Amino acid sequence: MAGTDSAPNARTASPILNRRHFLLTSGAAVAAIGPLAPLLPAPLSSPPPPAARPAAGTPAAAPPVRRAAPYGVTTLETTAQLPGGAGGGYRQLTSGPGRPLVVRGELAAPGAGRKERRTALACFVQFTDLHVVDVQSPLRTEFLRAGNAGSWRPQEALSVAGAVSLVEQVNALDEGPHTGLPPAFVMTTGDNVDNNSSIELEWFLTAMNGGRITPNTGDPRSYEGVQNSGLPLYWHPDDRLRDQDKKLGLPHLPGFLDAAVRPVTSPGLRIPWYSTVGNHDDLPGGCWAPGDPALTDVATGARKLYRVPDADLAALATAVSTGDDPKAGVLKKILADHAPRARTVTADPRRRPFTPHEYLAAHLAPRHTGPGPAGHGYTVANLDGDRMYYAFPVAEGVLGISLDTTYRSGHYEGSLDTGQLRWLERTLTAHSSRHYDADGRTVRNPAADDARILVFSHHNSPTMLRRPDAARSEERRHDGAELIALLSRFPNVVAWINGHSHLNRITPHAHRTAHRSFWEINTASHIDYPHHARVLELVDNHDGTLSLLTTLIESAAPHRTDPGDLSAVGLASLYRELSYNAPGVREGLAGTPADGNTELLVRCA
Repeated sequence: MAGTDSAPNARTASPILNRRHFLLTSGAAVAAIGPLAPLLPAPLSSPPPPAARPAAGTPAAAPPVRRAAPYGVTTLETTAQLPGGAGGGYRQLTSGPGRPLVVRGELAAPGAGRKERRTALACFVQFTDLHVVDVQSPLRTEFLRAGNAGSWRPQEALSVAGAVSLVEQVNALDEGPHTGLPPAFVMTTGDNVDNNSSIELEWFLTAMNGGRITPNTGDPRSYEGVQNSGLPLYWHPDDRLRDQDKKLGLPHLPGFLDAAVRPVTSPGLRIPWYSTVGNHDDLPGGCWAPGDPALTDVATGARKLYRVPDADLAALATAVSTGDDPKAGVLKKILADHAPRARTVTADPRRRPFTPHEYLAAHLAPRHTGPGPAGHGYTVANLDGDRMYYAFPVAEGVLGISLDTTYRSGHYEGSLDTGQLRWLERTLTAHSSRHYDADGRTVRNPAADDARILVFSHHNSPTMLRRPDAARSEERRHDGAELIALLSRFPNVVAWINGHSHLNRITPHAHRTAHRSFWEINTASHIDYPHHARVLELVDNHDGTLSLLTTLIESAAPHRTDPGDLSAVGLASLYRELSYNAPGVREGLAGTPADGNTELLVRCA
């Protein structure tokens, strides 16, 4: 259904006119998805003129202290952009115009006047794929970069500063841009950490709850990793080595590595947060079976391998991409064969991979309660069988369901086990007064509370594939198509919200019966370009439809970097800029306008 609307300011019982509403209604164009291409908005304000860039490696003289900004601003108003023009090379980010609001009516037609009669039901924030990473871990496989430039990221050492800046941005969002409701919670949809490391988990939980983080392992006095290895395969910010990234324009930044391992203090979220597990949380490397003593020895040991022969590189790349080596046999052989050429580093027991049980226990630990809830969705009952799925109240009349889509035996793709699929069906049934069985017949349950339902997971539907689970070979696994089929049987399912692909993409799932449809919302990561999270606001239009309004946000760090600013704020800004300039970065991760700031209409149950 095509149609256009002015930018909405959804009403609660007391309509709220705010700064964002004024900015949107006074300048931004709004588009609708359909046969016509979405319209791009006029700039909300002119981008600031480019500042003169200091010569590479020239420290700024006493740079002024900068507040993280733009606090409380969403991508409706402005977004980071690379300056246009021909030519490659490293480019500093600037503040560009906001992204348009796109009204998507594939599942329900947008009714006239809905903004004047709608009421707000819920407002919350999604984080996904933070990948808080210990870049010095000996278990990392940065050497895969020799075959694929995107296999290692020059911005990775700044993941803690970037995560803290995103927390600061959410703390400054006092209200949703369309409803005026304050965000009630943050949901993380997995890959909270990068390498299933105990110290990464501690950093992640501290970033979310508040406290001091020293993003350094091994030698407490210095960095020991690929970025001072002397190998031109990696970006060496601190010295003048003509590495392959500097040849492409990445800057010489003396003091970068010392700054990257300095303590950072997170204010912690001011609102509750919930946790969904991803494959990098569950599995070493995001793809190998947990609990392997040999991998633990490597992770906590004193030898780090930076380079391997091409034949071994190709063998490992194949093993990772196919997922046919869940016990990491190829990796362990490579590490053993080339141990003599590995660099000696400082051993650190804090790098030990954690088990699913330890992941749950860490969330439940009182020292990690932060703004709550205790366990962040998990309860003591989840420890029985290490079950990482649960249901929770999003708002009055709105239910959230968090799923565990990981293969415990080792694989980067996702699926559901039969026990969890049956639990999900029971949970949906208990909160749906009417649904359909597998043959399309209506089933009524008058005792149900008939909640609007939002489903959360790490993997999205294209990355949930059916394959045997080596840890439970007798149990059938269930893929994305089966999950879509189940959710489509319940007309009160509004959306399935997920991550994993590091991509903004919004997909309608329409069943052959018009009353059975929902939206799948896939959000980009916060380690790769474009560094997005998402605000979601659910409203009742009181015309037989609901709208789910989605708004992308960036961290609180300034768009334009100051090369001489290596403070926490400066590093968070550089974290974003490096991701936009990273060699091998995948194009299109920001998605189309129809995958970003949207109004997604769906019929009420």
